[in-house]
Amino acid sequence: MLSSIWVSFGSSGVFQNIWFVAAVWMGLALAASLISIWAGISVALIEILVGVLAGNFLHLTASNEWINFLALLGSGVLTFLAGAEIDPRSLKTNLRASALIGVISFAAPFVLVWLFAQFVLGWELHQAQIAGIALSTTSVAVVYAVMVEGGFSDTAMGKMILAACFITDFGTVLALGGLFANYNLWLLGFVVTMCVVLWFMPRWTKSIIVRLGATRVSEPEVKFIFFVLFFLGGLATSAKSEAVLPAYLVGLVVAGVFLRDKTLVHRMRSIAFATFTPFYFIKAGLYVSLPALWPALAIVAGLLLLKMLTKIAGVWPLARLHYMRPREAAYTTLLMATGLTFGTISALFGFQNRIIDQRQYTILVTVVILSALVPTLFAQKFFQPTKDAMHAWGRLYRRRLGILSLEDSEEINGAIEQAEQKPSSQERPLPRYKLDAYGEAQRPPNDYIDKRSGEERARCHGRELLQFARGKAAHEAGRSASGISSENSRAHD
Repeated sequence: MLSSIWVSFGSSGVFQNIWFVAAVWMGLALAASLISIWAGISVALIEILVGVLAGNFLHLTASNEWINFLALLGSGVLTFLAGAEIDPRSLKTNLRASALIGVISFAAPFVLVWLFAQFVLGWELHQAQIAGIALSTTSVAVVYAVMVEGGFSDTAMGKMILAACFITDFGTVLALGGLFANYNLWLLGFVVTMCVVLWFMPRWTKSIIVRLGATRVSEPEVKFIFFVLFFLGGLATSAKSEAVLPAYLVGLVVAGVFLRDKTLVHRMRSIAFATFTPFYFIKAGLYVSLPALWPALAIVAGLLLLKMLTKIAGVWPLARLHYMRPREAAYTTLLMATGLTFGTISALFGFQNRIIDQRQYTILVTVVILSALVPTLFAQKFFQPTKDAMHAWGRLYRRRLGILSLEDSEEINGAIEQAEQKPSSQERPLPRYKLDAYGEAQRPPNDYIDKRSGEERARCHGRELLQFARGKAAHEAGRSASGISSENSRAHD
């Protein structure tokens, strides 16, 4: 009934009006936001579900070129912001965990899905390769949206997961390009131009912000970033690549600049989540055809199960190996099992180049979209850790590796400044800790870190400073719990 009313309403010519079409899409985005707030689920997932319902019951289509452009822009900007959230210093600190998890997250499903599609489903070689590439991805867009909504993008674990997503999808792009790319002058020009832009991009962005400021109404720095994204996206599509790849790399190289100018990040994030990304996620849901899904339900279920099992078998042991507790390891594994952006791009590439047919394309896109819904829903509802737990994993990981990171430096500097502000007559200085051959702390007499100069303190070993800062925090916490103030501390001692 509702569907027939909707169709008759659209046949009257109302949906030929661009403003009514925009109102329908933005109304769906608004409904998804309200449902997301009420249910406590990521808005990206709700927008995909809204797209599935609108496409199958309201017969909504993305037939307008401007809708397709906004959806494409949403995926590009979201991918750029995901790269910009990765602090280069944190990436270097968590490089081992991110690299191992990212590589195995791509390689295991790629190989096994390829073999399953070729030898079990009977697909041809190139068709099976497209299936393996499409189902080996991890959705940067979904993971980034989940991280931002939960406030996890600033945590050590959140940055590690985003970096692992990048490595997984980079492997996907390399596989797609290596197996199916057209090696011509366009590709060479794209690679050379992208390398030059990536080299100078941090300097250019910083120069614009410093000279023009980041508070002007005309927003020159935002327009500059959009110009670079559009230009590299045009070169990428001309070279038969994808625009989201340079977008992620540009975000990664300007992350250090964005780290010092959070206002610019928040401004672009607001623009993206309010205007662009709803079109991308709702359009992704429109690709799911429920009538075409039923005959191939067994194949869809088998491919989805195979992707989940390969991701779990590959990522879970590595997460546990890198000092994650079972809850955090399960959360990381499920997020790495998501798929959307590069999965749909890979399937669409195969369909447009007549490598796969309509039925195979529907199967792959359905599996990809279900992989964005199912693992993310389970991760948020049953395994989502707290922000403190995600920060705690970062501290444990760095302590086990003996690495001093940006977060540790801030913690240490804050504790030292607090200790230096207190008069020496009220509290005895805390001793510095040295480590013996077995890593145990020693406390030599008459040797105090508080009495060192700033230059001497800067040359201290990272683990020594970190242990001092945490010892200071534990010392103060113990006094507060015992009701001992700094004035009667000597009497207590």
